Amino acid sequence: MRRAPLHRLEALWRDREGATIIEFAIIVPVLLLFVIGILEVAMILLVSSLLEGSVREAARYGITGYVHEGNDRITTIRSIVRQHTIGLVDMDKVRIDTLTYQSFTAIGKPEPFTDTNGNGQRDAGEPFNDVNGNGKWDADMGAAGLGGPGDIVVYTITYDWSMLTGYMDHLLGSAGLIRLRASYAVRNEPWDIGIVTSH
Repeated sequence: MRRAPLHRLEALWRDREGATIIEFAIIVPVLLLFVIGILEVAMILLVSSLLEGSVREAARYGITGYVHEGNDRITTIRSIVRQHTIGLVDMDKVRIDTLTYQSFTAIGKPEPFTDTNGNGQRDAGEPFNDVNGNGKWDADMGAAGLGGPGDIVVYTITYDWSMLTGYMDHLLGSAGLIRLRASYAVRNEPWDIGIVTSH
């Protein structure tokens, strides 16, 4: 009689029925997380690639100075971005910035200033050259706008992509959002009769 409980425990230890279900229950959450991670990253890469293509196409249009009748250049540029992102981005949340420069080497550079105290940075009150004409010193001398003939223009699209699920929020992005950005620098064509309009 004393051996009966031991015999039952030994039989239970050797019994393999249901082991597959338990193993499956352990593996499935890890596998599911892995698959979701692949899908999330794939969508981020796809949308990022679409944004890069759309900013390139928008810049190719912008350099011409061409304006469709009844539209302005920025409206047409937004339309181009919408078309090339194939409906995957919310255009109400897309930010399109354009900065003009006198040369490619000036892109992203601060406005020149006189470092009177020699600390290597501009402090309040130090004289500066207001390159973009906005009345204040800027760490980037680019002037807002699409520029004129021969100007250098940097097109930048910024978009906060919303994650498809909440499973990867702690690994990617912030609060379920990943900031995507694409930029493209071009020189406007030297149109000499102003902005061309269609008829």
